[in-house]
Amino acid sequence: MAKKPVKYFLVDAYTELPFKGNPAAVCFLEEEEERNHHWLQAVAAEFNISQTCFLTRILESDDPLDSLNGTSNPRFRLRWFTPITEVKLCGHATLAAAHILFSSGSVDTNIIEFATLSGLLTAKRIPAINISSASNLQNDETEDGFYIELDFPADPVTDFNFDETSLVSGALSGASIIDIRRTQVADDLLVVVTSGENVTEIKPQFDAIAKCPGRGIIVSGIAPPGSGFDFYSRFFSPKFGINEDPACGTAHCSLASYWSKKLGKYDLNAYQASLRGGIFNISLDEQNQRVFLRGKAVTVMEGCILV
Repeated sequence: MAKKPVKYFLVDAYTELPFKGNPAAVCFLEEEEERNHHWLQAVAAEFNISQTCFLTRILESDDPLDSLNGTSNPRFRLRWFTPITEVKLCGHATLAAAHILFSSGSVDTNIIEFATLSGLLTAKRIPAINISSASNLQNDETEDGFYIELDFPADPVTDFNFDETSLVSGALSGASIIDIRRTQVADDLLVVVTSGENVTEIKPQFDAIAKCPGRGIIVSGIAPPGSGFDFYSRFFSPKFGINEDPACGTAHCSLASYWSKKLGKYDLNAYQASLRGGIFNISLDEQNQRVFLRGKAVTVMEGCILV
């Protein structure tokens, strides 16, 4: 018996303009449908973008936690795949999934819960907020709309004791590095350079980055005065099949921890300075070690997977 077609949407996340931000494919699986890991990975490889995610609605009768916590929020299983592997956490694909659920009317609440490999995550629909002059970097001709706030675990940074710091510098073509840290959860290197302008000028050497410790390299620096942002960043993860991630939510879980301490503030505006660009509004709850990532998204494509 032929399998039912799988509905998908292509969503650009952390932007309010099509063809900006970070694209993610959002695929809807039937409640009773079981697709094996090989098929999920093959679909992600076929899309060949930084993340493809799969949603399955959890019915109340299927969820033993409902009787314990009395939740009335809709809940979905959510899995994320790069073109080459499954990952435990992805910010922009979670935002993309929530955007589709909210904008399509698939849910009638302002909060969605996702059961994931990183535990239970929530996405909240909130009114449009002003991220200073942030939108000017993409386009002034944008439409107001709702933002989505993701409640994610913070990713504290620790000292970096790697002996071959020159390897990191070489991987970034001799960038002017002023600090290197390591993230505790995602296991990235956080490399701080002298300015936001330096971030935009980085010429990554992907083969060399793949030889560095950890999942990938986050490069960050103080944003230029008058930009409306607190810091710029870029993220490189060739080991996971993503040479440069256009707008990475999980990277901002550690960037929030780092820059909150450096700047002495808990509310931050951030710009990911990739070619496509990404805009983040961030709040850090230091006591509970949570990061609230807020951003917009736009649907650019929809269709069906027929196999």
